[in-house]
Amino acid sequence: MKKYILFLGLALSGAALTSCEKFLDVNTDPNNPITSAPNFLLPGIISQGFQQQMFTALTTTYISQYAVRKTLASSTDQFILTNGNSTNTFNYAFFYSGGNVPTMVAAAEQEKSPYYIGAGKIILAMDLAHATDMLGDLPYSEAFKGAENYTPKYDPQEQIYATVQSLLDEGIALMKTPATENTRPLYISVPSPSGDILYRGDTDKWIRFANALKARQLNHLSKKTSRYDPQQILQLISASFRNAADDAQIQYQVAVAPLAGTTNIFGVTRANFGTATFSNNIIKYLNGTVAGAAFPGVTDPRLPIMLAGSSSGSDPGIGIPPTSNLLNGVADFYNGWYARDLGIFEVITFHELKFIEAEAAFKAGDKTRALTAYKAGIRAHMTKIGVGGTFANPNVTFPTITPAQIDAYLASSAVAQTEAQLTIKNIMEQKYIAMFLNPESWTDLRRYDFDPAIYPNLKYPVGAPAALGNQWPRRMLPGATEVMYNPQAVAALGASAPDYITKPLWWDMP
Repeated sequence: MKKYILFLGLALSGAALTSCEKFLDVNTDPNNPITSAPNFLLPGIISQGFQQQMFTALTTTYISQYAVRKTLASSTDQFILTNGNSTNTFNYAFFYSGGNVPTMVAAAEQEKSPYYIGAGKIILAMDLAHATDMLGDLPYSEAFKGAENYTPKYDPQEQIYATVQSLLDEGIALMKTPATENTRPLYISVPSPSGDILYRGDTDKWIRFANALKARQLNHLSKKTSRYDPQQILQLISASFRNAADDAQIQYQVAVAPLAGTTNIFGVTRANFGTATFSNNIIKYLNGTVAGAAFPGVTDPRLPIMLAGSSSGSDPGIGIPPTSNLLNGVADFYNGWYARDLGIFEVITFHELKFIEAEAAFKAGDKTRALTAYKAGIRAHMTKIGVGGTFANPNVTFPTITPAQIDAYLASSAVAQTEAQLTIKNIMEQKYIAMFLNPESWTDLRRYDFDPAIYPNLKYPVGAPAALGNQWPRRMLPGATEVMYNPQAVAALGASAPDYITKPLWWDMP
C-alpha cells in the first residue's frame, strides 16, 4: 500500500500568502519572503485539502451512523448541528488549501511550470466538490479575490458542479504537458521533500486521480435522469485507479516540533472520539451472531480490524455509561484500524471506485460487469485493511485477512453470487462497510433517501429536534466564519430556518 507523508506543519500550509506594499526595495528582508516557489506551496495545498475532509468526518461519522455518543450531549448523532460543525469544511477549502492555489498558479505561470498549475486545479476541484456536497451553494465566481471582495456571492450548486468538472479537465490537460516544458520538477526530494507529496511527481497518477473525482461527482447525479450517464461514468472509471497503489490518501505522522496536529483525526492523541462507540448499525453488518445481524451466520473477517471485535454498541440518542465499551483503557472506538494514531486518511480509493463501477454498470444494464466490480470492491477493501501488524497508542495487534478468508466471505450468503441475485442493496451495503468513516457515505445515504429497504439498520435518533419533522439531514449549516463575515450571502440561503439542514441539495432532487 502506497504511503504518503503528511506535511501539515509546513510553514506555508496554514495561511494564504498576501503581498505587501514595498516602500523601498532596500527594505525587503530576504529572511521573510513575501512570495514562494510553487514547490513550497503545493504540499500545504494538498495536505490542507485532505484535512478539510478529515474535519468534516468529525460530524458525518455520526450522521452516517458509524459511531454514536456514549454520553448524550445534544449533538451530531441526534442531528443537532451548529455552524461550528461546518467551519473547517468551508475554511480549509477557501483559505488554507484553495486560498493558496491562485498564489501558486501565479508563481508557476511566471516560471513556466504547468504541472503545478494542473495539480492546483485538481486539488481546488477536490476542495470545491467536497464543500458543495456537504454545504450546497458556494462562492466561486467572486471568490479568491482577497481584499477586493470579502463578501462574495454564492453560486448555485449546479454551477459549482460544472466548475469542478472544468477544473478537473484543465488539470488533466496540464498534467499531459511534456516534462521538458516544465521548468521545475513536480516532486523534489533534496534537500527535503517538496512539491507533490501525494504522488511524488507521477503525473499519470494525477490524471487517474482527476478521472476518479470526475466519476464520483457524476455518479452523484443518480437522481437527475436527464443528466445521469452511467456509460460516461464507466469510461471514467476505466481511466482512473488501476489498484490500491493509486489511492489518494495521506499518511499520518508523529508530531515532531514544529509540526503539530499530524496524528489521526480519529486517534487517541487528537481525542475527538473519547465519548464515542460504534453504532449498532455498523456492528450488524459485520457481526453475524448478534440479534438483527444483516448477514446471519456470517462473521465478517473485517470485524476485529475495523471494530476491534466489538459485539455491542448503541443507537443514536440512547447513550450508555461513559465507562462502557472500554478496551485497553480507552474508548473501544480507538482500538480500530481506522483510529490508529499513525494510520491513513483516504479521500478516494480503488475500492470506492469499484463500487461506483458496480452501481453504474448495474444501472446501465450490464449485470456481468456490475457483479465483477462489486466483488472486486469487497476484495480490494479486505486486502487493504487485512495486512495485520501491531500499532501503538493504544497497543493493538490486528489480525491478517488471508486470501482463503476473503474467498470464503465472497462465497458466503453475505455476498450476491449471481447476476440474478445482485441488487442495488447488495452494492450499497458493501460500499457502506468499505467506506467506513468517510464523509462520502453520507452522500450515498442521501442519494438513496436513507431507504430502509437498502439500509435497514439505520435508526432515527431519539432526541432529534422536533423542527426536523423526522427528516434526515441533507446538508450542513454554513460555516461560522461566513455567518460572521458574509452574513448577507448566508441570509440569502435561508439558513436560519429551523429545518434548513433537511433541505435537499441540487443533486439530491430529481
